[in-house]
Amino acid sequence: MNRPPDLPGAAGVPKKRWRIQWVWLVPAAAVGVGIWLAVQAALSQGPTITISFNTGEGLEAGKTKIKFKDVDIGVVKKVALSKDYKRVVATAELTPNASNMLVDDTRFWVERPRVAGGNVSGIGTLLSGAFVGMDIGHAKHERRDYTGLEDPPVFASDVPGREFVLKTSNLASLNVGSPVYFRRLRVGQVTSFQLDKDGGGITLHVFVNAPYDSYVKSDSRFWEAGGIDVSLGTEGVKINTQSLVSILIGGLAFETPPSSLAEPAAPAHTPFTLFATRADAMKVQDRIVDTYVLNFKESVRGLTVGAPVDFRGIVLGEVSAIYTRFDPVTKQISIPVEIKFFPERFTSRYANGKPDSGRAFSDPKSIADFLVSRGFRGQLKTGSLLTGQLYVSFDFFPNAPKTTIDWSRTPAELPTQPSGLQSLQESINRIVARIDKLPLEQIGQNAAQTLADTSALMQSLNTQVVPQAKSTLSAAQTTLNSANSALAPDSTLQQDTSDAIRELARTAASFRALSDYLQRHPEALLRGKQEDAK
Repeated sequence: MNRPPDLPGAAGVPKKRWRIQWVWLVPAAAVGVGIWLAVQAALSQGPTITISFNTGEGLEAGKTKIKFKDVDIGVVKKVALSKDYKRVVATAELTPNASNMLVDDTRFWVERPRVAGGNVSGIGTLLSGAFVGMDIGHAKHERRDYTGLEDPPVFASDVPGREFVLKTSNLASLNVGSPVYFRRLRVGQVTSFQLDKDGGGITLHVFVNAPYDSYVKSDSRFWEAGGIDVSLGTEGVKINTQSLVSILIGGLAFETPPSSLAEPAAPAHTPFTLFATRADAMKVQDRIVDTYVLNFKESVRGLTVGAPVDFRGIVLGEVSAIYTRFDPVTKQISIPVEIKFFPERFTSRYANGKPDSGRAFSDPKSIADFLVSRGFRGQLKTGSLLTGQLYVSFDFFPNAPKTTIDWSRTPAELPTQPSGLQSLQESINRIVARIDKLPLEQIGQNAAQTLADTSALMQSLNTQVVPQAKSTLSAAQTTLNSANSALAPDSTLQQDTSDAIRELARTAASFRALSDYLQRHPEALLRGKQEDAK
């Protein structure tokens, strides 16, 4: 297409460059400074965490501090209820250098004045106000939401030492913070406790500070050290206690038998049994336990679980249970007593310097049969006349009826012997039964008739025999008087008798002289005396 000749042509004009006006430099600088300040604020801001508590006591937004080792590392920014209204959620902002502290096992709690386990803590908050305490954990995974503790931990995670586990049947006077003693030195405390899932006991956790934790061996014994332990023995009355604090709030103590002092220290979380007293704890622990049953027909009042099983003054076991049993065949009620028997106590634990197997015989059933055949029986005896407590005593009764052990029953039943009081009672009952069988009424009638006959006989004697006896006694008295007068020293009979005795004596002397002469001169019988022959 041709351009018309009357129109002028277009000419190119170069584009002008845009120029910054100096007036805009001030706002731009202000914006830059603002961005820089925002970045610096973002970089200097620490992590934000949430901590939930049961209550909001001591929490106040903008004022409650978060402290670690008494150093402020954050502040609570917001306090609100959880969505289900069951807990209080505190939102806190920490310093930037606290990021590495926020791991899985880090712990938070509200520090307030507390008195527990003999320890007083948080007294400073009476003036400064409550604050949130913090303890750093050892995990490696980070975390931003936590559940706060209702009570502060007993020991910090960086305290050297080891934690151990104790098993007991009841809590007694123990509590979190109760002291642990070693040779009457306070070396640790109870950290926590809980009821076992089956409800059969209590599990305690105790922390023993270093270097005392090295004295806890695998054979160490723990016992309750609270209160006063009073014992009466051959040396008199003994009173043992750990400290005044343990008397008031309770506590624990541990000790290692001398034979185990050279063993290595027990590892952390080693389980131990908590005993009631030191005497129970330091007993030789039996490795072998046999169970038997003793069947008694007499009263077991005064016999309790734990009562000793004795053999001539040596404790061989203890009572573990007491039951009652009805025999539908004999229609009799008996009392089975279950006992724990320790066969190791029949022998030494060491033979020729080496530990033995624990049993005195390789076949315990055969030796039990042998002992029973020799009259080995169990019997109830009184251990204390003051309290009436009973215990089970074993001894030999050669006159006991013969019996055997039925090993097919579990547990096996050992024969028993009635106690001395029971035997006396049975003897009295037998005597009373025999007396009841006697015809006492007939015997009484016969006795009355006999007494009547005797009375009649006495009356007959008084009327007939007595006068004759009196006359006879009178004649006898006259005869005795005559004899006395005849035998008097100055009586004629006495003088004649004396003369006759003298004559007899002279005659005997003459015969003796004649006999002596004839022995010297027997020929005198024929010739006569020589003087006469001349």
